[in-house]
Amino acid sequence: QVQLVESGGGLVQPGGSLRLSCAASGSISSINWMGYYRQAPGKERDLVAFTVDSGNTNYLDSVKGRFTISRDNAKNTVYLQMNILKPEDTAVYYCYVRGVFDSGSRFDSWGQGTQVTVSS
Repeated sequence: QVQLVESGGGLVQPGGSLRLSCAASGSISSINWMGYYRQAPGKERDLVAFTVDSGNTNYLDSVKGRFTISRDNAKNTVYLQMNILKPEDTAVYYCYVRGVFDSGSRFDSWGQGTQVTVSS
């Protein structure tokens, strides 16, 4: 079983910054995909950014140049640095990871979600 613990959300003014983190724990051998989705009220869940074990990253067009995703493999943790936040970034942000257990079986897991509100 994998547990994900998210932190870092909150209320920030437009133009401000927040950093989200998501730590995975359990009998994990490796994590090959880590990313964040977000869901605003009444809207579908969108993929915001992800990073794979090769180090490659990918971003939603609307956050390119403002958000940076990174990972600490030793801590099984992914971070999302969000700068120049806009009201349209307001959403619940969910961490999602895919990997392999020590047993060799694969897993995927969602975090509990963290609210990000951008408002003056």
